[in-house]
Amino acid sequence: MILSRYNLRKINVPATELPPPDVFDLPEKVLQFGTGVLLRGLPDYFIDKANRQGIFNGRVAVIKSTDKGSTTDFDMQDGLYTIYSKGIENGEEVSERVICSAISRVLSANSEWEEILAIARSKNLQIIISNTTEVGIQLVKEDMGKHPPASFPAKLLAILYERYLAFNGREDTGLVIIPTELIIDNGKKLEAIVLELAHLNKLEPAFMDWLESGNNFCNSLVDRIVPGRPDEALSNVLETERGYTDNLSIMSETYSLWAIEGDDSIAEVLSFVQADKGVVITPDIELFRELKLRLLNGTHTLSCAVAYLSGFKTVKEALDYEEFTRFITKLVFTEIVPSIPYKIDEAVAADFADKVLDRFRNPNIRHEWLSISVQYTTKIKMRVIPLLLNYYKNNNSVPQAMALGFAAFIRFMQIAEAAGGKYTGNLNGEAYTVTDDHASYFGKTWAGANETTAINAILKNKDLWDADLTTLNGFTEAVSEKFKSITEQGKPQLSGL
Repeated sequence: MILSRYNLRKINVPATELPPPDVFDLPEKVLQFGTGVLLRGLPDYFIDKANRQGIFNGRVAVIKSTDKGSTTDFDMQDGLYTIYSKGIENGEEVSERVICSAISRVLSANSEWEEILAIARSKNLQIIISNTTEVGIQLVKEDMGKHPPASFPAKLLAILYERYLAFNGREDTGLVIIPTELIIDNGKKLEAIVLELAHLNKLEPAFMDWLESGNNFCNSLVDRIVPGRPDEALSNVLETERGYTDNLSIMSETYSLWAIEGDDSIAEVLSFVQADKGVVITPDIELFRELKLRLLNGTHTLSCAVAYLSGFKTVKEALDYEEFTRFITKLVFTEIVPSIPYKIDEAVAADFADKVLDRFRNPNIRHEWLSISVQYTTKIKMRVIPLLLNYYKNNNSVPQAMALGFAAFIRFMQIAEAAGGKYTGNLNGEAYTVTDDHASYFGKTWAGANETTAINAILKNKDLWDADLTTLNGFTEAVSEKFKSITEQGKPQLSGL
């Protein structure tokens, strides 16, 4: 039995939230670019939750912009899919199972562009959401009159222009536009590109005025791990347990955050914010960006090589080891939290840090350290260097856990060029591949160099770090000592930090 609107009446699975019958009659208030698991596991989850509480009372029409895959599963399942959420909260395992009914239909941009433009003309439409990956928010100089335009910003411009014409430029018909792509100031950047495209397409000044004054492009930040569809073995177990087939089901952690930059007028349109504390509308989302960038991403980055060189494949495996838990706790609470280069209440930072450690311990999310190591050097520069410099500004002494993280990173990047232009390292006789735009630099630095020369060269490289780290009091010596210990002992020494 396939999951569908008709078959809902046949489903009787304990602890599964079913859609209310009247949800299928709700109007389409949201147009969404993207069918990906993050959008289905976060914004669509919040909208579905609000609909169940009688708050938002609107559904999501989804645009599929690429030729990859098809809309068949969405069509067969009437847009329904199961979200399995599992995680750790305050040390206890929690879970939720919901059949999400936020999506009304999925339309192909290539074959159903006229239907998409018809939605643009609808009086019910209020919101546009996107997740087209970071590559999507880029200027492509093109004719927005194509059916459809190629780029996401040009498609968005065409939709907005269609709406402008349909309502004769009435200011109250503008939309709230919320990109969730993982770039800083995503809303402002998208707006700037759409405006430039409008100029390139020589659209009338009155439309330009409506575009800027009648519409709100909101910066936003999303944070939820949504690995996607359960693997085949788990899917078979779940299908037997629930009694229906669901080709769109997704797994996610229970933690969720969608921070949206806006005021009370934005909050009035985005009324689904009332349904879940994970949605936050605030005039400035920088606090949430700093917390995520430093405490979640920064902690991942600083502990990545330490964990991998210790023999752990996944984050959960590492957190099951008592000494590693002590290391990461010291790293977070005594070095990262006090060093965040943004004014943050210590209690807020500590609460966020506790949630980060709970997320790391989640046994249902298989987060591999090798995946976290992708573009390792850039992550160190963006996430860690500001913390390191701020720690020295406040203390002028060596942050021992950070120093170990750096030593492990340098050992992890002790690599050489292999077949096919790839760069590989070696850990206890086992090769691993490094995916990093700076891999060739590390390969050349290590070629024929001794440890002292290589470590000094790496720490001194201003092109990598925008700073000479050898000038930090005692840092080079601490990193060198810990590097030596790693090579002699075969793994990082976590005790005695």
